[in-house]
Amino acid sequence: MRRLLIMAGLLLLAVGVLWPWLTRGTWWKHIGHLPGDIHIEREGFSFHFPLMTCVLISLLLSAIVWVFRR
Repeated sequence: MRRLLIMAGLLLLAVGVLWPWLTRGTWWKHIGHLPGDIHIEREGFSFHFPLMTCVLISLLLSAIVWVFRR
C-alpha cells in the first residue's frame, strides 16, 4: 500500500509539473468526446456522459494497479 501511495503521489506531481506543456496542444480536447460517449441535446436540456472515456480511464488505471501489484 505504501508503494502504491508513493507512486500515485509521484504521478500527480509529474502531471502537475508538466501540466502547462500537456495543455498546449489540442490532443487533450478529444478526451470526453470519443466515439461511444453519449451526448443528448434537446431544447432546454443537454446531457453528456463520457462512457467510452470512462472505460478507457478504467482500463488504464487497472493496468497501472496490475503492474504495481506484481
